[in-house]
Amino acid sequence: MTTYKGINGTAVQNYAGNIPNPVDGQVWYDSTNADFKYQYVNLTTAGAWSTGGNMNVATRQAAGAGTQDSSLVFGGESPSAAVLAKNESYNGSAWTEVADLNTAKGTLAGAGVDNTSALAFGGATGSPADSTLTTQTEDWNGSAWTEVNDLNAGRWFAGGFGTKTSASFVGGGSSTAVVANNESWNGTSWTEVADINTARLIFDGGMGSNSTAGLIAGGENWSGTAVSALTESWNGSAWTEVADLNTARARISSAGTQTAGLGFGGTTPPTTANTELWNGSTWTETTNLSTARNEATGSGTSTAALNAGGQTPPNTAATEEWLGPGQPAGAWSTGGSLNTARRYNSGAGTQTAALTFGGDGGSPSFLAVTESYNGSSWTELNDLNTGRYLAAGFGTQTAALYVGGDTGAPLNRVANVESWNGTSWTETTDINSARRQEGGNGTQTSGLIYGGDNPSFTAETESWNGSSWTEVNDLNTARATLGSVGADNTTALGFAGYSPAPTGGATNANTESWNGTSWTEVNNLNTGRHVLGSSGNTTSALGFGGNPSPKANTEEWNGVSWVEVADLNTARAVYTQGTGTTSAGLASGGATPSVTAATEEWNNPSNVVKTITTS
Repeated sequence: MTTYKGINGTAVQNYAGNIPNPVDGQVWYDSTNADFKYQYVNLTTAGAWSTGGNMNVATRQAAGAGTQDSSLVFGGESPSAAVLAKNESYNGSAWTEVADLNTAKGTLAGAGVDNTSALAFGGATGSPADSTLTTQTEDWNGSAWTEVNDLNAGRWFAGGFGTKTSASFVGGGSSTAVVANNESWNGTSWTEVADINTARLIFDGGMGSNSTAGLIAGGENWSGTAVSALTESWNGSAWTEVADLNTARARISSAGTQTAGLGFGGTTPPTTANTELWNGSTWTETTNLSTARNEATGSGTSTAALNAGGQTPPNTAATEEWLGPGQPAGAWSTGGSLNTARRYNSGAGTQTAALTFGGDGGSPSFLAVTESYNGSSWTELNDLNTGRYLAAGFGTQTAALYVGGDTGAPLNRVANVESWNGTSWTETTDINSARRQEGGNGTQTSGLIYGGDNPSFTAETESWNGSSWTEVNDLNTARATLGSVGADNTTALGFAGYSPAPTGGATNANTESWNGTSWTEVNNLNTGRHVLGSSGNTTSALGFGGNPSPKANTEEWNGVSWVEVADLNTARAVYTQGTGTTSAGLASGGATPSVTAATEEWNNPSNVVKTITTS
């Protein structure tokens, strides 16, 4: 195997600070701080489920195929118990309805490698289901379904795995009994092959790469009164009983292969969130689903799986995504501390070229101090002209804007705007409406501010063109202390914050997207909060920390929905705006609840610089 040593040798490079874009495994000497450092990828120690985009139709008993970010779910049963022909395609963030099956059916099986190549087979076309069994097989080419050769025998609640040219159809129920039948598909026709050892109904219980290598787990008898932990492995000619599941269950979902699988959900009874990992010889209990469900559709691998729909009960459209153990994942690591501890500060720039300014030192003291970050340490620069906090900040390390805020007690909301040229701050054109606690994003010449309080909660939005502010369309929900990201005055994302309520105010999880003309409500955060930190843009953002009570929660926006990711190392109400991206973010200062100078760096994948020794 090629190594860093083999390519670059063993010489240790001297560098003033952190090397830009170091290679995994690289070692260097930081001459500025007298530290030896190395680069490594932080791997998750345990798998985790996170929220994915919702399906368009709440569906159970559907079949599926594909990967975590290229999946297909087809057929199934609606909340009204009608069988479905619908077909939805997933791109890793959102579901799109695509061409229907030729025949509506539920309790069917499926196989396929992605959302462009799949096979649907078996199931039932009506009610009662066991009297309407179908032998129909349909082939998906990425745009339409085509009927191909039928199964030899119709069955429902059977297992399926493989590809559209090499698949298996295992177990299930006939019109009168549970069966052990196994059929193999060669791309053209189905052939009866060796039965499983124990007949059972095994809905979505199949894992396998093709018709000659598969695994089934769990199941139930005809009456549904007994569930099973039995696991059987298929080698293309015979089934062998292998190690049982730790938790017996029926109507389980699954992903992966004969040697690396994942089983999740099902009913024990009752409905369970239990998740187990298969390593080729044994099952191991791992992190549960966020929501217990059965009769869901599973796809993907043991390290990157998808669980879609099912019943909780009732039917759900919810999707969960699995990141398996040992996979690169986002993580927070310790960065260099600020010279001045502060909260309610604002920021601009990137993870390795950041600026923080203003804030409250905790006395309270309304700071004018400006600091610059180089990826490892903070340096004090020229102060603001007016010390203040709870203001909006955005731009770059050399071209930033600081807008509005509060200059002290009693409350004194201001309209002041200051512009940073890389060396000093200059007063520039005021905003139209004095406010504090607003959101803001953009550049020194093209920005947007929105929300805040002046003194009541406001939805007002103002656009900056580099010389003047113009009032534009309001937010849908008036709020203050919100998270905010965006590239300029034509794109923005405002989320969470504090909004009006009968008793004064309430934390919310609302997210709104700005298209240059108007705001649109989109999917909420999983956890409502205010005075949170944010980084990224309108299609890929982070929201982290916040109140009530300092939080460590971090959520990632994928353009459609928010997903819980790794927490901050220290819970804090940060109020750091617009610093960095979703792959390289920065949180500086805040309240833990005491005012702090600590900085954390977010990396996704978590490429982390680690200090080996210090002088």
